Amino acid sequence: MKAALLQLNVSDDPVTNLARTADMVAQAAGQGAGFVLTPEVTNCVSQDRAHQKRVLQHETEDITLAGLREAAIRHGVWLSVGSLALKTDDPDGRFANRSFLIDPAGRIVARYDKIHMFDVTVSETETYRESAGYRPGTQAVVADTPFAKIGLSICYDIRFAYLYRALAQAGAQVLLVPSAFSPVTGAAHWEPLLRARAIETGCYVLAAAQTGQHAAQAGRPRQTYGHTMAISPWGEVLADLGTEPGLALVDLDPAEVAQSRKRIAALSHDRPFEGP
Repeated sequence: MKAALLQLNVSDDPVTNLARTADMVAQAAGQGAGFVLTPEVTNCVSQDRAHQKRVLQHETEDITLAGLREAAIRHGVWLSVGSLALKTDDPDGRFANRSFLIDPAGRIVARYDKIHMFDVTVSETETYRESAGYRPGTQAVVADTPFAKIGLSICYDIRFAYLYRALAQAGAQVLLVPSAFSPVTGAAHWEPLLRARAIETGCYVLAAAQTGQHAAQAGRPRQTYGHTMAISPWGEVLADLGTEPGLALVDLDPAEVAQSRKRIAALSHDRPFEGP
């Protein structure tokens, strides 16, 4: 299977973002991709909660989800919508950060709500409290496709190795890490974390990312790291898109997963222990 990872620079306007993303899906399909992947918050990058409340929608009404389902049908591709920021019916008004796997008939095969919230102080001037605006998910997800078993995750999840081990031990051969990574933490940790998760599990790791400074109608513009990456089951970097929007094509071969796990069968070597 040929996969296309899209690197986007979306704004806080879902309508404009959908048009640009749909164009890139068409471009990827035109280059032979059968599986197309978008980054985290494909519909809207915004740090302004009031603006989000104005422009975000519930899943059943979301224009980005509907438009990308139509694109999957039009181009006959599998599509990972890395995540969408969506309204929920939670009493506290928090949003969901939800990933979707869509088949070539436009059906939603799997959903995943981001489990780990990005509540960090990167520096004196860069602080994030994702849990203030988004409610965490509770369910890990592995989805079946004709070409591989897919393990879903989103961005900050990458720092929690136990999630990826559980996905791999549940059969995942490809791990998805759609992201909107901070430039500071990205420069220090992005590649090592992605490669570690691939090495530990013997999985392909596919990480479509947001990049650059994101135009904002409201609030402070956000910056993201870029460097969309694909990592082999042996931990090799197969693609790195740098910091410009674009797409990367990689071939996924389940035999490579089997070979890596045969060489180092760490997934079957768990041992009980006491302490600390």
